Amino acid sequence: MEQEKISARIEMSTYTNRVLSVIKAKYGLKDKSEAINKFTDMYGDEIVEKEANEDYVKKIITMTNEHLEKNKNRKMSFEELDKLCEV
Repeated sequence: MEQEKISARIEMSTYTNRVLSVIKAKYGLKDKSEAINKFTDMYGDEIVEKEANEDYVKKIITMTNEHLEKNKNRKMSFEELDKLCEV
């Protein structure tokens, strides 16, 4: 899924410029725009969670439905739970 591109003119410190240059060179990127995108891909999820894509959500729903169909309203005794948790 292609993400929307946004154009921005930015001012950055000399240090930021050096960091982006290193990222650009290290990963063989064509410009600092790609370096910024690479940096945010690497560290952005520490600040903002990424949205799940539609295929992943469908897969989780399918797995959940299969599990519920297989196990229905099965209940587990405390002994079975202890054995499962190796207690």
